[in-house]
Amino acid sequence: MLSKKRRREDRPSIHPHNRYAENPPDFAQLASLYSSFEAFVFFSRSGRPTIDWKDFNATRELTRVLLLHDHAVNWWIPDGQLCPTVPNRSNYIHWISDLLSSDLIPARHGSDDRVRGFDIGTGANCIYPLLGASLLGWSFVGSDVTDVALEWATKNVERNPHLLELIQIRNANDPFSSGGFTSSRRYIINENNPELYVAGKTQPLCQEVEESGILRQAVLVGVVKDGESFDFCMCNPPFFESIEEAGLNPKTSCGGTPEEMVFPGGEKAFISHIIEDSVVLQGSFRWFTTMVGKKANLKFLISKLREVGVSIVKTTEFVQGQTARWGLAWSFISPSKDFISSNTLMSTKISFTIEGLKRQGGAVQVLKSMESFFLDKGVSCKFDLSSFSVKKPATFFR
Repeated sequence: MLSKKRRREDRPSIHPHNRYAENPPDFAQLASLYSSFEAFVFFSRSGRPTIDWKDFNATRELTRVLLLHDHAVNWWIPDGQLCPTVPNRSNYIHWISDLLSSDLIPARHGSDDRVRGFDIGTGANCIYPLLGASLLGWSFVGSDVTDVALEWATKNVERNPHLLELIQIRNANDPFSSGGFTSSRRYIINENNPELYVAGKTQPLCQEVEESGILRQAVLVGVVKDGESFDFCMCNPPFFESIEEAGLNPKTSCGGTPEEMVFPGGEKAFISHIIEDSVVLQGSFRWFTTMVGKKANLKFLISKLREVGVSIVKTTEFVQGQTARWGLAWSFISPSKDFISSNTLMSTKISFTIEGLKRQGGAVQVLKSMESFFLDKGVSCKFDLSSFSVKKPATFFR
């Protein structure tokens, strides 16, 4: 059994491309540069400068100065809105960058090489479009449904003229409107015939919601316009089923409205909507991604992805302080040949234990003993100083 120390060492760390991986935020330096932040900084018992993480005003000001100091982004949100942590949100951006630069699926070919993303529920903070645009020059559509979120996301974009052409804020309730945030149009699924025509066959769309007759909030279908294409979508979904479940982390205060934190059925239901919409829009996105707040939900969601016929599923873990989140990504694009070959090789690796070897035996002696063992069993194997290979079906080891 692994010791607690070993488990801590093995836990995923901040993304290596994250600017805070080697240089965490220096509270003392920030306090000396920004008097508005200095008011929230004090010294802990260990003598290190810190802030009261339960104070929303303190966490909001920290986010503001980090975005300004490290990313040249002007930013603000009103009281009560969800306040993101910059290092954690940067991890998600860099993970998507890894997916896009990998050879898991064939490279995109086109005249415009600028990466284009879609942020589901961008919030008043608009953090992902602002980070993606400022860090990597990506363009974004950020969608939301509340007047406050749409108004302040727009303000945060307009406060940064250098990013203005890269980010569009879209009302998910009325994606074709030219302005304003007051539309309340939503679509309802036909309760008598809850089906969509997809790729030559009919598939039910969110049956558990349909049967209850609840209006289905627009996520991707009905928000993405005809002819649009994106490299990826991303989402920080509402994790909880009720505001009581959401509660407040006793150690932090990041705010958050019911619309940002709560959804009937919690994150499992919301992400299921994204999965269902991805089936309809599989030709419009190279990668679909989302954050997952509960590791226990990953198994259900991955199973659902397999059911709808995705070609690739990838997961990762984001760790920031005491908070852990998981990233889930999938694609309907056929994997590249290199990926198929690599995946096949990985799936045939076998682990086994050889007993009875003398402790003083070196690596060569161990391999020679293994060679003798396999040959004695009639198994073809090859051994030299550079490699050791065995040719036998995996059933041999069962």
